[in-house]
Amino acid sequence: MHDESRQPAASQPSQRTTDATDASAAASAYSSYGNRYAPGSADAEVAELIGLFGSRRNNAFAERYHLTRRNKIKRLWQIARIANQFDVVHGLTPVKMRLMLEALGPTFVKVGQILSMRSEMLPQAFCDELAKLRADADPMPYQTVVETLSREYGRPIGEVFASIDPTPLGSASLAQVHRATLVTGEDVAIKVQRPGVRETMAQDVSIMRSIARLATRVMPNAQVVDLGGVVEELWDTFESETDFLVEARNLAEFKRFCQPYAYMDCPQPYMDLCTEHVVVMDYVDGISVSHPEQLIAAGYDLKEIGTKLVDNYATQVLDDGFFHADPHPGNIIIDGGQIVLIDLGMTGRLNAKTRSVLKQMIFAVAKQDSPALADGLLRFAGTEADAADYPALLADLDTIVAEYGTVDLKELDLAAFVTALTQLAQRHGIEVPSTVTTVARALVTLEGLLDEFIPDVNMIEIISEHIATSKSLDRAAADEAKSLTIEAHEALHGLLGAMSETKVAARMLTRGQLRVNLELAGAEEPMRKLSDMVNRLTMALIVVGLYVGSSIVYFAGVPPIVFGIPVVGFMGYLVAFILSVWIVFDINFKGRKPKRR
Repeated sequence: MHDESRQPAASQPSQRTTDATDASAAASAYSSYGNRYAPGSADAEVAELIGLFGSRRNNAFAERYHLTRRNKIKRLWQIARIANQFDVVHGLTPVKMRLMLEALGPTFVKVGQILSMRSEMLPQAFCDELAKLRADADPMPYQTVVETLSREYGRPIGEVFASIDPTPLGSASLAQVHRATLVTGEDVAIKVQRPGVRETMAQDVSIMRSIARLATRVMPNAQVVDLGGVVEELWDTFESETDFLVEARNLAEFKRFCQPYAYMDCPQPYMDLCTEHVVVMDYVDGISVSHPEQLIAAGYDLKEIGTKLVDNYATQVLDDGFFHADPHPGNIIIDGGQIVLIDLGMTGRLNAKTRSVLKQMIFAVAKQDSPALADGLLRFAGTEADAADYPALLADLDTIVAEYGTVDLKELDLAAFVTALTQLAQRHGIEVPSTVTTVARALVTLEGLLDEFIPDVNMIEIISEHIATSKSLDRAAADEAKSLTIEAHEALHGLLGAMSETKVAARMLTRGQLRVNLELAGAEEPMRKLSDMVNRLTMALIVVGLYVGSSIVYFAGVPPIVFGIPVVGFMGYLVAFILSVWIVFDINFKGRKPKRR
């Protein structure tokens, strides 16, 4: 699970002394909240407003993780105190933001890790700093590890492990890894979840979800960062990442995937020893790809490693549909001539349709085909194009294709391209599925790894070649024949349906029952202006008629006459004058009214 040069977390210098002090100070604030949130108090009303006390939708979740009103209020008060210590009111620098998230605990560390890969949400300086959250956290005491293992297995750990190294191989915000030997002699790594971390994360996510929902309701158009989207993403992945049985099953499935590849592997899990809080797997002793100089010294070819890694990743995403969703350097180890992927807590799955659309979009960019790219986006969203918005969508995609599609593959900035495409989809109300954004983030992470440690490997070029050569001629011909058969079947049924509709239309036409509704896309505004012109012309004719008629009545002296003035003629003049003023006002007002965008 680690490379041979990696130092134990306990021996690494860290800036977390300040963070621990911050967290300790925030925790001491628990005793000061007293009856502040007693029922009926103003603060209790605010807490109720943001949904802090839960809802029917979250009752089952709250019961499962033992969430109570009292504990959620205490946690919210702690979060507020830590935020205040970092003076968030006056703004955050990238470093202050990272330190604050570390002080707030594992949930916020996970949020920071997600945000570090979302350059469309935060400036790049913040993303770069938050990427450091992948580093080891302060280790938990060895005695806590022993107690956790004993509690999970319900028996003395000496009956399971012959020995356990008390110095951790690595310590993250969620779990800690130790090397051990089973009583049967196997060399293994034990991943032990920090006690209470699931309950803490459940509590934090519940609070954050309520606050994000309130922020969306109060400021629907004023959010710079899509906090609600980040929280929902965190909510969706929460249970799978904190249930280590899911990771154990992922390891077993990925192990089966690696069998046809002599150069690819992952640790073998010991399923009978895995629980919700513990994963036991083969120990891997190799060199991390983050140490290229050691790989070169050991005789490895960096370009070969990078090429095989990217090609296999394309197989995971586009062919198999089951992929490692967090391929950062710490999760990729070279051991015995094999590329070993570890930590499969974050994985992604793509169905056949999504994989097909991804391939279509990659080729669309290469061919600078905006309509095909637009069709791919709309197929992702599961919606049909709106005739009024489709031209605008194509125009925006033309801009992206012109900017990125004409760039040499070696010069393509994948992160910028993904960001631009995601922002465009959001502007047009197209909701890209979370599985696609997971793929995008993983590819950006992989590209960053290559740029930093294996710069001679071009990821996009390898993926394009993989798509082009992934099928044999026989398989390609069979797939093409199948596709043509399906299209011919659909076309035949469409033709028969059209003939049936034509027969009905002809019958209705001969009986005089046929009506045609014609709608011209984009003609609404011209038709509205034409209608206004006709209305004004009609009103002007009425005014002219009133002036002419009133003049005839006035000079003819038609009674009744008051003070020598015919009343009917005078009223006609008055109405005509009022309508004239209205027409002039309407023309000037609508002429100066700004156009809607």
